[in-house]
Amino acid sequence: MEKYSLWSLAKHALSDHKGWTPAWRNAPPKKRYDVVIIGGGGQGLATAYYLAKKHGITNVAVLEKGWLGGGNTGRNTTAIRSNYFYPESSNFFDHSLCLYEGLSLELNYNIMFSQGGALTLAHTPHQMDMLERWSNSLQLQGVDAEMMTVDKISTRLPLLDTSREARYPILGGFIQGRAGVARHDAVAWGYARAADNLGVDIIQNCEVIDILQSSGRVQGVKTSQGIIQADKVAIAVAGNTSVMAEMTGIKLPIVSAALQAMVSEPIKPVLDGLVVSPTVHAYISQSDRGEILMGGRADAYPSYGQRGSLPALEDVISAVLNMFPSFSRLKLMRQWAGIVDLSPDTSPILGKTPVTGLYISCGWGTGGFKAIPAGGDTLAYTIANDKPHDLIAPFGLDRFAKGRFINEAAAAGVDH
Repeated sequence: MEKYSLWSLAKHALSDHKGWTPAWRNAPPKKRYDVVIIGGGGQGLATAYYLAKKHGITNVAVLEKGWLGGGNTGRNTTAIRSNYFYPESSNFFDHSLCLYEGLSLELNYNIMFSQGGALTLAHTPHQMDMLERWSNSLQLQGVDAEMMTVDKISTRLPLLDTSREARYPILGGFIQGRAGVARHDAVAWGYARAADNLGVDIIQNCEVIDILQSSGRVQGVKTSQGIIQADKVAIAVAGNTSVMAEMTGIKLPIVSAALQAMVSEPIKPVLDGLVVSPTVHAYISQSDRGEILMGGRADAYPSYGQRGSLPALEDVISAVLNMFPSFSRLKLMRQWAGIVDLSPDTSPILGKTPVTGLYISCGWGTGGFKAIPAGGDTLAYTIANDKPHDLIAPFGLDRFAKGRFINEAAAAGVDH
């Protein structure tokens, strides 16, 4: 085996990729699969991986109309946390966080998971009371959470304006220390390579035109590369889910909107973990490359555009500068938007549908990235056994007819 050195690294860099082994096969579609997963983002790839890994179902195709991770997986702020209010949510997201903690080892792929914590700020006595209730709820559920005074926050984040003269004075907050961020592309690539190694076919540039069904049962899909038959089909296409579901006559209670984010020029490390303020509608972290990563409210109108609007961008920047005035000297480097699918109770919709053999993973809103491992794990179980996994049973589509809402609007981080 060649001994790696600066010379060997330089040689590989200048080799024009000759002799490199692709991370996954560019598989041509077969005529029939046991399971077809629509959507080559994190949720779809994770579902395929766990179907093969845990349930031995390898005759699986992941269909992506563009390139892997080109949708919301590559267009988010990569926050990973489990500090939700209701047990149904915190149990699910803590399962996801636990999987993230071992994911680099599981996939043999460095996802660059950094657990710097997630700090939520309070600006009013009412918010402090709510955060104390929230923190107590998490601790009773066995999820880490700790209240923080202004002095502790100021010591942790010296650039944060904790003065009484701030436009929105900070009274305190609470932190989940195990929360963090990961490299979004690495999560998608890691799952793709691992699924491919187990025999899953990953097919890019393959758009689904129609979902075929007969007598209330799914039969397969019609794609830009021809008809593919399948016993089971799963939809994991984030903001485009309602459009895809309408092909089968299912009308979902979700609204799609653009949620944008942006990064500054890179600077030396100044932020430890994620900082969230529900009042000023912003969340901020710093990437491993030194960029200040900023996000906030979704656009105020339904949209399928991956651009976002100028007013929302201005709101986010204004909110960030209210908290970190010194960031006004930074230059904005780039901006992007993902299409989030928002459900009435700001919780996901997972599991079976009225069409036999058709499954959905949608309604993630701002929480799709943090849910990738658990979403894939539990949906794979549901597909393999044709019954909901215990963790996602409360998030079924039928909850809207039964009035069993799980309202996590506050725990979404900012109002949407």
